[in-house]
Amino acid sequence: QVQLVESGGGLVQPGGSLRLSCAASGSIFSINTMGWYRQAPGKERELVATITTGGSTNYADSVKGRFTISRDNAKNTVYLQMNSLKPEDTAVYLCNAAGTSRAFKYYNVWGQGTQVTVSS
Repeated sequence: QVQLVESGGGLVQPGGSLRLSCAASGSIFSINTMGWYRQAPGKERELVATITTGGSTNYADSVKGRFTISRDNAKNTVYLQMNSLKPEDTAVYLCNAAGTSRAFKYYNVWGQGTQVTVSS
């Protein structure tokens, strides 16, 4: 019913920047919260950043001051601007969206993931 498509991942040198995008489509009535999570090899999936419809944001301590999450409600799209990237940021980044469908049912969906590799 609701699908997420991610883009923007790739290979970047330490200190560089990337911008991830995630577009939601389908039977959407509203998107209450969108966010980014990441999973590195051998580690559990962790929250990176979330943003609500009202613009309230939440960041993991490890990315505060370096990453910025934003959303374009008209396009049902969330972005993650990543600056001052470090090798430890290397992971598969997954988009998440939660809200209400056109059938007025709660949904919580995930994108397919996009690889971010920070290496010299």
